[in-house]
Amino acid sequence: MTAVHDLTKHLEANRELITEWMAKKRSQVPIPIYGSVDIRDCGWKIAVVDANHFPAGFNNVSSEDEERLSILLREHIIRQQPECKWVHLYPESHTRNPGYVENVSTIKRLLIDGGFRCTVGSPELGGHGSIDGITGPLVLDQVKLVNDSLMIDGNSPDLIMLNNDLTEGVVPGIAAHQVSPPPHMGWQRRRKSEHYACLQEYVNEIAEVLDIDPWHLLTDWFVSENKCLEKETCRQALAVEIDEFLAKIAVRYQALGIEREPVAFVKNDRGTYGLGIMAVTSGNQLLNLSNRKFKRLMYSKGGVDVENFLIQEGVPTTLKSSEGYSVEPVVYLVDGEAASWFYRINPKKGEIENLNSPSAIFLPYSEVGGTYGEHAHGWHALVAELSMLAMGAESQKQMVKN
Repeated sequence: MTAVHDLTKHLEANRELITEWMAKKRSQVPIPIYGSVDIRDCGWKIAVVDANHFPAGFNNVSSEDEERLSILLREHIIRQQPECKWVHLYPESHTRNPGYVENVSTIKRLLIDGGFRCTVGSPELGGHGSIDGITGPLVLDQVKLVNDSLMIDGNSPDLIMLNNDLTEGVVPGIAAHQVSPPPHMGWQRRRKSEHYACLQEYVNEIAEVLDIDPWHLLTDWFVSENKCLEKETCRQALAVEIDEFLAKIAVRYQALGIEREPVAFVKNDRGTYGLGIMAVTSGNQLLNLSNRKFKRLMYSKGGVDVENFLIQEGVPTTLKSSEGYSVEPVVYLVDGEAASWFYRINPKKGEIENLNSPSAIFLPYSEVGGTYGEHAHGWHALVAELSMLAMGAESQKQMVKN
């Protein structure tokens, strides 16, 4: 069995070739201003298991990385909009999560350090003078909707930077402005399966460049469409599809000498803050869900109906804390470049489970990179940057749909 870790020297020997290939591919698609990915590393497979175009954890990045993040933000914005001086940050409307508020405060600081004026707020948050973060309050600017345009103190910003995933639809007033990320990449339109379809192509290409099997750099997956799971017939159809999927993975595992039972993650094909996700080892488990777990699977932020599901191979993590807790890398990227790493550690979840739960803690690379970061700047950065290419390809396809 090929262990990806054993190919690290091969990866570095081809670094110049990879850099040239990456530059060419970045020139062909609109690279996202920012994004984040969750990675699973089990040795025989290193893969992105979730990709976020509106990252909400900048408060977890290392302070040592902030200068580089700020520089990359400025480079991206000025390249797209050379005259930009004022960036308005448009956040989510929820105000009770201090961690999220701290994330917004961090982005604001990065933009200011990059030389921009930065205001923060939305019409929905107009009744709040400030909202509480972990280290203190974030002062909000009063934003008004005037003639279908957003105005702050009677003036219009040069750029609106979204940190709102638009699950509930495009917010009023932004169409009149330059906006990044583009609204068509919000969850009101975007699908996880579309990301993996684009990512598959890039993984196949880079695997050919490196002369390795692309299977080692991407989860197996498929999308199950039009499943109204309140109906027994739909649940049975999905259960059959899951069993067939797991059987194919089992054949591959046996051929490679991987001695473990395949697991499938069933995910809402839209973003759900880690909800709307469950792991199964058979389709029968889906049929026997309790009402509580069934409602959790059907969860969708904003009350949007769930009809499509991404079915994804579960990749265990071999990264463990000194206490034996499961660990997964999270990579934050700006302008397509892997620029900061931190690690999600969950004392209540096992190596194959979804670690994105309230019991998770986060430690930056500056503190634990020596323990978990051996492959951070190699394989982890590579699959993360491939994911940003895929986001660019997604965006390009969405623009064609418009």
